[in-house]
Amino acid sequence: MKNFTFLLFSVFTSIYMLAQDSIPTVFSNIYYDKDCKLYHKFKGKKYYAVDYKSKLTLSNLQGNPQATPIGLEFNFNDTALNGTLYYGLINYEESKYPTPIWYHSTSNIKEGKAGINILKRLSGRYDMTNWKESGKGTLGYRIANAKGELLYDGVIAFKYDKENGFSIANTIVEGPFINLLQPNEVTISFDTNIPVQAKISVNDKVYSSEKVQKHHEILIDGLQPETEYIYIVDFEDDSQQYTFKTAPISGSRKPFVFAYISDSRAGQGGGEHDMYGVNFYVMRKMTALAKYKNAVFMQVTGDLIDGYKTTKEETNLQYANWKRSIEPFAHHFPIVAAMGNHEAVGSIFKSDKGRWKAFIPGFPFETESPSAVFATNFVNPHSDLISEDGAYYDPNPDKIDFPPYDETVFYYTYDNVAMIVLNSNYLYSPALKNNPTTSGNLHGYLMDNQMIWLEKTLLHLENNNNIDHIFVTQHTPAFPNGGHVKDDMWYNGDNSKRPVIAGKPVKKGIIERRDEYLDLLINKSTKVVAIFTGDEHNYNKVEITPEVNIYPEKYEYPKLKRSRTLWQINDGAAGAPYYAQDTSTPWTKAVSGFSTQLALVLVYVDGSKIRVEVTNPDTLEMIDEYILRNN
Repeated sequence: MKNFTFLLFSVFTSIYMLAQDSIPTVFSNIYYDKDCKLYHKFKGKKYYAVDYKSKLTLSNLQGNPQATPIGLEFNFNDTALNGTLYYGLINYEESKYPTPIWYHSTSNIKEGKAGINILKRLSGRYDMTNWKESGKGTLGYRIANAKGELLYDGVIAFKYDKENGFSIANTIVEGPFINLLQPNEVTISFDTNIPVQAKISVNDKVYSSEKVQKHHEILIDGLQPETEYIYIVDFEDDSQQYTFKTAPISGSRKPFVFAYISDSRAGQGGGEHDMYGVNFYVMRKMTALAKYKNAVFMQVTGDLIDGYKTTKEETNLQYANWKRSIEPFAHHFPIVAAMGNHEAVGSIFKSDKGRWKAFIPGFPFETESPSAVFATNFVNPHSDLISEDGAYYDPNPDKIDFPPYDETVFYYTYDNVAMIVLNSNYLYSPALKNNPTTSGNLHGYLMDNQMIWLEKTLLHLENNNNIDHIFVTQHTPAFPNGGHVKDDMWYNGDNSKRPVIAGKPVKKGIIERRDEYLDLLINKSTKVVAIFTGDEHNYNKVEITPEVNIYPEKYEYPKLKRSRTLWQINDGAAGAPYYAQDTSTPWTKAVSGFSTQLALVLVYVDGSKIRVEVTNPDTLEMIDEYILRNN
């Protein structure tokens, strides 16, 4: 018995030690107790991580649809869920941008379950897709809780024959999306409900998934530049047909337009303004207008979703709603997503009264960090920037201590334009500003290795004769003007704010780092035209000439001499609750066009010239119009 007790003690001790070792060394004052519960020690007290697991996950709300003799049944795996199931057929032949046509009746969700009588409800005059004759159809469905709040927008296909009734069909449940568009190739991504080896046909050539799987990223190569193609996605039980147009040869310098927005997380107004974490209504409007204006790509930089969740499963649900909002138009042209602070997912530590004491990014970093969760949801370019490992503040040079940057920091080009995408919320620890004892990164701070990568990338593009214009985008403004003057790259002019790694503050403060960033964009590049930012839920532009004051009244550090003008275009007006203007900053007089309307920024590039139009996609009212570059 003694030996057994000793063995049991040894096992628990080993598990406890392994748990302690699993905490990334970049953090401080984070521990596991003897029961392997995570806590933050602050001023002698233990604050435990919230261990609540929400039933609102993507896998649950997809509903595990099953066929019945008369239609479909859904089980949302939550007996507390009561509400309404909306549904309607999708006609893929009628529109280039197919969406559900909602049926006039609904189905009740009771104790997490609901059913749809397709045979009765969607036959006859309501069978506008001829599913009864063809033996197949596709349903769109929406879940609302008892309060009427929309939770998820899904798709499921079915098969039917008179003898056997209904069965679940292979379905594209997300996508297809156009990604990584080049003059001679493109990657098309989508997800299916059942593992299949999907195929895409372009010009009678067939491209296939590498293996039987649910997530598909299929490279279509051997294409001609600036050419429109029809592509047909075959997923065994059915197929869908869309179009895309390849990019021109780099440096062609033919006229084109692209779009920019940020901050599409849930807003006020009810209904589709909050599709569990996403302003579905506004994003659908934004993407429709961008496509209508023939935008060749659309950049969306951060705060796509409400986020700030404790599990990636719940975060994935919000990302799924965001992708559904853009889906009809993203079939045809690339919509490139980047990270913001609301993409945060990790451990929240609360007091007994429910107040936040700390929030750290999820770990293990390679699967649970915000950047890793983001990367699994989107298809973006890869870069050679790995992580912040190897920086002077790396607490252990012999192991990986930091989250990955992959698919959150990158650049891409279209003709004579380059877009550099940064991650200003890497290793973001939301409570750090007020409680630095956990360690982590500050909102808006670009860390050392990312800065090195940026300098190298700018030099590469500066030497590329086919690139005339560079735009740099990160979620947080260098010059905030409404709602985030207290942080972003300013912190009310307080340079003491900085990241803390393994309990030690880094050398450079937030304003010093902002100046190093501006030095790269202004003094070490001739091609950077503007930075695109968000975070503040408004539209405005700032013309930062060499004469504009960008410092607090008392600033003890060297001030950057600027050789030329740089523009900041802030468009955090994609549906998140608005912020009014804050006129307390030194650069207030350089701000123009400020608006709290919904705003889509459209950038018209014509060789060496750049013109900007800003339009409200809801009213089609012109908000702003100006020349950005004219030489």
